[in-house]
Amino acid sequence: MKTIVEIHALQNFAPSNLNRDDTGAPKDALFGGTRRARVSSQCIKRSVRQYFVQKKDEGFFTGEELAVRTKRVYEAIVEKLKGKRDQTEAVAKAQAALSYVKLKAAKGGKTQYLLFLGQKEVDRLAEAIDKCWDQIEITPDESDKKSKKKVKKAAPKEVQERIDSIFDGGKSVDLALFGRMLADMPEKNQHAACQVAHAISTHSVEREFDFYTAIDDLKPEDTAGADMMGTVEFNSACFYRYAVVDWEKLVANLQGDSTLAAKGLKAFLEGFLVAEPTGKQNTFAAHNPPEFFAVSVRRDTAPRNLANAFETAVRARRHESLTRKSAESLSAKALALDKLYGTSTNGRWAVAEDIFGKDFKAPGLGSGLNSLQDIIAWAAEEVVKKEEED
Repeated sequence: MKTIVEIHALQNFAPSNLNRDDTGAPKDALFGGTRRARVSSQCIKRSVRQYFVQKKDEGFFTGEELAVRTKRVYEAIVEKLKGKRDQTEAVAKAQAALSYVKLKAAKGGKTQYLLFLGQKEVDRLAEAIDKCWDQIEITPDESDKKSKKKVKKAAPKEVQERIDSIFDGGKSVDLALFGRMLADMPEKNQHAACQVAHAISTHSVEREFDFYTAIDDLKPEDTAGADMMGTVEFNSACFYRYAVVDWEKLVANLQGDSTLAAKGLKAFLEGFLVAEPTGKQNTFAAHNPPEFFAVSVRRDTAPRNLANAFETAVRARRHESLTRKSAESLSAKALALDKLYGTSTNGRWAVAEDIFGKDFKAPGLGSGLNSLQDIIAWAAEEVVKKEEED
């Protein structure tokens, strides 16, 4: 039985430039025939991962339950061997050991591309190199390709197998959620348990420009004119945000640890709503949390991104809330799809009452609860209940 957990959110940001393209302008996209503001899924996932680090600092996660994305894995290994082994030799040993599994060093002492590794994997690599120190042979010239082949061939089979067996994800929550691709070790790839959509505005947007100037504080008072000037592009938009988590895949990625999976699910749902992109926030301070969000737990059915609720761009009249109008369209789309496919909803939602009022209903998205904490607790109980039913 497949259980999916979906989260929908409406987030109205004040003027901002949260996620920039290569020209420095806010990202956007054509949708439903009109230009929409956009925040990429990569940006959102990065924000959530940073939120996980914050949760680790608060004691919610241990360091071993998270992963790190880096080209500096040799440095990380050497740091763990500090005080036990010669640092210069440790670098060479680490490079040789990882070459056994086709991970090559580039100039500057880094890997050729970013590796997404669980902290446990890094720890076990350092431990394996320390235990197999005398069996890992290095050459004077690590740039000599023929020498590297000799090193790999000279390595005992058990050492190579030990290094290879380390790459299992290390039961890292963020790696389990977002997956990884290792180009040289495709058999060690981990398929993501979570999919995150690009956030798009529920309405049409136009880019605006902020013209700014700066004055030299030490310039003579009788000297007129600015000492620097320029423009910053920005927009203001109500975003529809969506993500889905495959519960069984999350548990499998965490090696069957459903307790850790529940912990990760709770942190993800919270982080998805609380974490914000950091782009140009020193300039705009657009710290505007979602004022409508809904979570559904569904079984043996396909995921449903409800973005088509906004195929026709929402237009709010004077004195109407754009967020509320968007929420009404979202609920209506969910109801229409349930009717079309003969399904029923199993969800909970919450709203900011100053905008929506106490009488607001979203029947397409389930029943209303009072807070984010209530919804997270409900979702965690629901997936476990469904797991027990199996």
